[in-house]
Amino acid sequence: MAKISPVAPPQDATARSSASEPALKDPVLAATLAWLIPGLGHWYQGRRSKALLFFVCILGTFVFGLYLGEGRVVYASMRPGDNRFPYFCQVAVGLPALPALVQAYRVNHGSAPANFGLWKDFMVPPSLNKAGMDTPSELDQLHKRLNRFFEIGTVYTMVAGLLNVLAIYDAFAGPAEGDPAPKEGGEAGTGPPEAPS
Repeated sequence: MAKISPVAPPQDATARSSASEPALKDPVLAATLAWLIPGLGHWYQGRRSKALLFFVCILGTFVFGLYLGEGRVVYASMRPGDNRFPYFCQVAVGLPALPALVQAYRVNHGSAPANFGLWKDFMVPPSLNKAGMDTPSELDQLHKRLNRFFEIGTVYTMVAGLLNVLAIYDAFAGPAEGDPAPKEGGEAGTGPPEAPS
């Protein structure tokens, strides 16, 4: 007859998870910082490697998209004929996309757009006015001059914003961890009891 070994009581799940999780600081502040600058919320929490990874990857993707579109693919506009819905994704990158709101406000209130030095018309909504019947608008000229790079740059900047949404959630909720896998060979008393023969 087989002998049944006593089964050790399972460890408390909260005690096990608290030992393996890093102590996270204020999650709301971490999420806010992660929105302002990708990776900043993770830096605040002490997760430096993840902070650098998010900063480089997300901002690198955003800046590359801006480069492809000559700084004109990120702009805020809700005018008839130019509803710029991609901006709702792009603004999730945080501070790097906020000059578009300033530029849109200035243009819509009759002021000259702010000058950003090297990039003329940086994040300025393109004009929809046509000089004549056969003259294309500034938006049409942008599409013609940049060709596919206008759309590719838009997609890159949108993807950067959406990736930052995931980083913001990670800063808020902490790292996702599953149950630890059982050790190979098992420990005594951790497996199911053997059935009597």
